[in-house]
Amino acid sequence: MQDKPYIVIMAGGIGSRFWPYSRHEKPKQFLDILGTGRTLLQMTFDRFLNITDVDRFFVVTNKKYEHLVREQLPEIPETQILSEPLRRNTAACIAYASYKIAKKDSQAQVVVTPADHLILKESNFIQKIKQSLSAAEIENHLITIGIKPNRPETGYGYIQYIVNEKAEAKKVKTFTEKPNAKLAKTFLESGDFVWNSGMFAWHVKSIIHAFEKFMPEVAEIFEEGNTYYDTEKEEAYINKAYTLVKNVSIDYGIMEKSDQVYVILGDFGWSDLGSWMSLHELQPKDKGNNVVEANALLYDTENSYIKVNSDKLVVVQGLNNYLINESDNVLLICKLDAEKKFREFVIDAKSKGEDFV
Repeated sequence: MQDKPYIVIMAGGIGSRFWPYSRHEKPKQFLDILGTGRTLLQMTFDRFLNITDVDRFFVVTNKKYEHLVREQLPEIPETQILSEPLRRNTAACIAYASYKIAKKDSQAQVVVTPADHLILKESNFIQKIKQSLSAAEIENHLITIGIKPNRPETGYGYIQYIVNEKAEAKKVKTFTEKPNAKLAKTFLESGDFVWNSGMFAWHVKSIIHAFEKFMPEVAEIFEEGNTYYDTEKEEAYINKAYTLVKNVSIDYGIMEKSDQVYVILGDFGWSDLGSWMSLHELQPKDKGNNVVEANALLYDTENSYIKVNSDKLVVVQGLNNYLINESDNVLLICKLDAEKKFREFVIDAKSKGEDFV
């Protein structure tokens, strides 16, 4: 195993389920959601400095957010910030970074990670990353990291694996998108399912081989880019390339089709911080199980999340399982577990004016 892997941080999402705190102009990965003094993107960068050097980071983001990456990670050279002109999901994002890295270092090992996840047990996490990189040494093996589930969660995808006590890397049987409650309960009870963390490790040759086999049209486009990468013509070529590739996830495009996918089981205090509900689970709470980030008076209120600027007094009475959030020019009051409604909220808010999203 190489000592210093490359790290690809995917930082182009819009974080709509954290609206109105997370906005199109500044999504959640660029916010200090946990109150640590570091944004989620910065915390992701800090985490991987334990195993690699600054010159091996690549951050892939939407062109709209390139300036935010530069501001928050000034250590990373601008040539390692890859700007996507259009949102084309994770397959295009990973392909762009992979072909760039392969041109620089054809023997590279690569870890791919979202920019906006929480890891509480970082030493355990680093151990699992090293295990993943070791497993990825086998030719064409694609490694994903699965999280041991502790509840029948319907907000995550699931990975089923072949149980083998001896192997650290378990062969993957199936991928399942977010299941309903009954199916999630069945998955939990079966003992051979884990949550899909969206983190991967592989040899750059392995992922490029997979693109050539399962997404040849994407492979052709980004391989052609080798002529332009790291030149003044790269931006123009990528602008054209992204109009030609489809909006497809890496899971759908490659991982679900390949028989060379293995999962490393992780248990390191992970959350994808995908919604207000998931953040509520992590934050300190009062005796009524409320998270209160406000100057507030609460009466007969339970299991709620109140986040309002401290220059206002908020008086709340009689609520259970509610979110109250004031961010700039939007006041949101809704059920705390209504994350499936947020796409509708954002679409309807946009009809009121771009300033609200």
